[in-house]
Amino acid sequence: MLKKENLREYVIMTLALFFTSLGVYFFMIPSGIVVGSISGLAMVLAQLSGLSISVITMILNVGLLIIGFIFIGKEFGVKTVYTSLLFPVFLGFYEAVFPLNGSLTGNNVYDLICNVLLVGFGQALLFNVNASSGGLDIVAKIVSKYTHMEIGKAVTMAGMITAMSSLLVYNIGTFIVSVLGTYANGLVVDYFIGGINKKKKICIVSDEYEKIQNFILDTMKRGVTLYQVQGGFEKENRVELVTIMSNNEYKILLDFLHKADFKVFVTISTVNEVVGIWNTKKA
Repeated sequence: MLKKENLREYVIMTLALFFTSLGVYFFMIPSGIVVGSISGLAMVLAQLSGLSISVITMILNVGLLIIGFIFIGKEFGVKTVYTSLLFPVFLGFYEAVFPLNGSLTGNNVYDLICNVLLVGFGQALLFNVNASSGGLDIVAKIVSKYTHMEIGKAVTMAGMITAMSSLLVYNIGTFIVSVLGTYANGLVVDYFIGGINKKKKICIVSDEYEKIQNFILDTMKRGVTLYQVQGGFEKENRVELVTIMSNNEYKILLDFLHKADFKVFVTISTVNEVVGIWNTKKA
């Protein structure tokens, strides 16, 4: 039976695949934009082989999944098995229920923008729970793991080879748009991941620090660090509380401080990433 945290991750993965498959089927495929991904490569191979895009996607994903298990690990592999199997299912469903005869927007630039935003958002959700949509995302994850490259840049690097394959079946214009789209896709992935991972570092100086400390520890179940500080003007010794919180938690703490009407001095800064046991709350 799935634990609550595992269930949440699989819900996130399903939602991510929903957005990703929407971008691929409704915007990338009909416009012929081969943005660097396994779906883009499948589009090229489908025209060369006559097989359906969903079948080719499944075949390519199986091979790359084996590589993912070997080089990244079991957890990533198991999650990516789920997403890799679900992705062609979404595509097959769309092919059967929503057959397309051409671009929805009638403009390759609009198609590119919609595809990059939807797919980039989906990829960011997946990478954030240590999963991927399969395909070249596995290659990108391997590159990121062993080179410590930002995942968005790794996505771009892995996708450029696929984007270049568009020359085999499409014109030079499509090739240029595909390369630009692949580059933009990497930027969007890093942007969304940055937004997901951002936290607030909150520094509080107050004579009521013990009450604030108790609220953070007992009510919010978050950790807090205390520092002895000295005011530069009055030369008085005080205690500064420092804590890291999500945006929603930060709002709860701020509401508490306002309602308690403590005399406080608060500074807030943005933390782009937290490494370690931050996600483990106090019991």
